[in-house]
Amino acid sequence: MLIHKRAVRGVWLSLAVIGVFSLPVVAQQLQDPNRASLIGFMENSASAGNSALEAGSDVDSGTPQSSGTASGQQPGLVSRSIKRTLRDQKELYAAPFKKSNLKWDALFLAGTGGLIAADRHIRKALPDSNLGVYHAISNSSIASISIVSGGIWLYGRKKEHEHAKEAGDLELEALVNTFLIYAPMQLLAGRERPDEGTGNGRFWIHNRFNSSFPGGHSMFTFTMASVLAHEYPKPWVQFLSYGAATGVTAGRLLGRNHFASDLLVGSVLGYFIGSHIFHSHCKFGLSSSCHSKDTSSLDLPDQPSASVADGR
Repeated sequence: MLIHKRAVRGVWLSLAVIGVFSLPVVAQQLQDPNRASLIGFMENSASAGNSALEAGSDVDSGTPQSSGTASGQQPGLVSRSIKRTLRDQKELYAAPFKKSNLKWDALFLAGTGGLIAADRHIRKALPDSNLGVYHAISNSSIASISIVSGGIWLYGRKKEHEHAKEAGDLELEALVNTFLIYAPMQLLAGRERPDEGTGNGRFWIHNRFNSSFPGGHSMFTFTMASVLAHEYPKPWVQFLSYGAATGVTAGRLLGRNHFASDLLVGSVLGYFIGSHIFHSHCKFGLSSSCHSKDTSSLDLPDQPSASVADGR
C-alpha cells in the first residue's frame, strides 16, 4: 500500500511539472489572436519591400544601395539569441502535449512514479563504502565531456571550422535551455537528498536551488552528450559521449547524491533537450544526423547562412 501511494504521488508530481512548463504556451495562446496575422503581414510587407529594392538596383546604373539602413534593420546577435531561446523554450514546453508524444509521456510518467515508489528501497540496497571513488568517477566524467565540448567550441571559433563551430554553438544553446528548465524544477520539487532529513526523499521540504530532483549533473551531461552524438554520429563518439554521461549518473547514484528517480528524469530530459536543439538548428549537410534545414541562423550578416550552405 505504501509503495502504491508513493507511485501515485510520483505520477502526480511529474504531471505537475509538465503542467507548470505548459503555462507559457497557454499564456501565448490567450494573447491577442490578431497578433500572429499582424506579424505575418509585417513579414510579407518587409519581404515585398526588399524585393522592390533589389529590382530597383538592377534598373539603376549599378550604384549599390546604401547598406546602412539595411544593416540597421537587422536585429542584433544578442536579440536574435534571446528570441531563438524563447522560441526553443516554447517548443520544449509544448512537446509533451503533442499527440505523437503522448505514449512516451505515459511511459516516462510510469517509470518515474515507479522509481519514486522504490527510491527508498534502492537507496538502502546500495553499498555504503567507497563513496569518494564514486564521486571521483562522476566528477571526472563530467569534466572530460565538458573539456571536449569546450575544445570543439574553441577550435570552431579559432579555425573557422563550420562543423566544429556549429557543434560548439549548439552545445551552449542546449545548456542554456537545460538550465532554464532545470532551475524551475528544482524550486518546484524541493526534494531532500538521500542524506538529508529522513532519507526517504520527501518532496516540497526545501524549495531552494540545489535540491535533489531532478539530477542536475546527469541532466547537463546528457544534454552535452546528445548534441555531440548527433553532430558526430560515429559509434565511437556515441559510445564515449553517452558512456561519460552514464558514468556521471552511476557515480551520483552510488555516491548517494541523488535517488534513482532523480537521475532518470535528469537523464531523459537532458537527452531530449540536446536532441531537440540539434534537430531544430543544425545546418543541413554538416552532420548526417541533420534532416532539417534551419532558417534562423545566428550568424552575423556578413557570414554564410544556412541557406547558402544548402544551396538555396
